[in-house]
Amino acid sequence: MIFQNWRIGQFLNRDGKTSLLISCIIIDDDRNTTRVFLDILELMGLEVRGVGHDGEDAVLLYKEHHPDIAFIDVVMHGTDGFYAAKKIMDFDPDAKIVAVTADLTTDTLQKLESIRVHAIIYKPFSQEQIRNVLLEKYKIRL
Repeated sequence: MIFQNWRIGQFLNRDGKTSLLISCIIIDDDRNTTRVFLDILELMGLEVRGVGHDGEDAVLLYKEHHPDIAFIDVVMHGTDGFYAAKKIMDFDPDAKIVAVTADLTTDTLQKLESIRVHAIIYKPFSQEQIRNVLLEKYKIRL
């Protein structure tokens, strides 16, 4: 869980260490999407610890960096976001995963709920959408 100490403007990250930044990873098979997402998150003040392009990358980056939040595309070539989210949740049941998708089907929503994804950002996304998810789901004000 991420906590903010509003007086000093620092976060207590998942490792229990004080940090000025919330750490995250970005996973999407489209490199243009990851560049845009990276730019938006950095402009918002998040620390992007890694960028990957399939579900295997997501799992490896999560285990290596232990980010506060993982932004993971659902539909990717190779191993998909469902695989990544399930593996990450098996590894760390407290993981904060935000699914990123253009898929609006009920089937996808049910699958995401079954693996305990915390939030969904729909493509095409905006900085405002990301900000709203961070505020509503994690009480993070940026």
